[in-house]
Amino acid sequence: MILVLANTEAGSAEAQRLQQIVPEIDPGAETAFCSSPEELEKSLGKAHEHETLVVAGGDGTLHVLANALYQRGELGQRTVGLLPMGTGNDFARTLGMPLEPFAAAAALRAAQAHPLGLISDDTGEITVNAVHLGAGAESTRAASRWKGLLGPASFPVGGAIAGLAARGYRLRVEADGEILIDTDHKTLMVGLANGRYIGGGSTRLAPTARLDSGLINLTVSRSRGFTKRAVHAVRLHRGTHPLEVDVHHRRVRRVAVRGEPYAASTDGELRENFTERAWHVLPGAWRFLVPPEADEPRE
Repeated sequence: MILVLANTEAGSAEAQRLQQIVPEIDPGAETAFCSSPEELEKSLGKAHEHETLVVAGGDGTLHVLANALYQRGELGQRTVGLLPMGTGNDFARTLGMPLEPFAAAAALRAAQAHPLGLISDDTGEITVNAVHLGAGAESTRAASRWKGLLGPASFPVGGAIAGLAARGYRLRVEADGEILIDTDHKTLMVGLANGRYIGGGSTRLAPTARLDSGLINLTVSRSRGFTKRAVHAVRLHRGTHPLEVDVHHRRVRRVAVRGEPYAASTDGELRENFTERAWHVLPGAWRFLVPPEADEPRE
């Protein structure tokens, strides 16, 4: 049996639209409206008869569910699917899931479960799509001010604002025991990606990422002058930044970052004033519904 989890309030216009879409996934599917973590926890506690949980939302909603299942010790016990109804839908883009909800419902009907990886930090927080530090997090902060007005267009606007103001951070970045950059240089951005995209598809942070690789796609960009930052932003959009001499891009299992206080954006959720944090990959941590149109399970 399928349970569709929606991060909205029952009776809203979005909820009414969802009630039309859910039967297209499965006529017997049920819907739970969870507008708070407490409501989600309550729904999960009553959902033992549901073998499949489908998130109706975006990366943030999927992030909340993954962390709730992880804390409950149920991450690998349920099959999870995604009905893209968020603003950015970056994880859905990598997954190959159609972004139009009725088309996504049809894709879910034919989808098959595959083991896909996740990223965990040293506090136990799970990242589904990507975590980025420095200018990437500043971009999230700037975009949040425009999201209600501009929707997906808020992401490139936020990126432009953050790029103009970026000053860089003195950080020590270590990957699989190797120091990639130390505090004697400024770092513009550190990105740890499970999926390919951030910013509503506007940025190809990890253009060759695979969701089933069992590896973190790490990008570390040096801080540089305004002109070089502008060129770097264009290359991030195109996914050609790994070719830049001032960019470290590799697949790793563990990453540690320490230094002066920095912000972090985890699946679009902003966190402030970190000075030290470490991440590691969780290969095949959950079973996820991958649409048949996808050529292969992807990060």
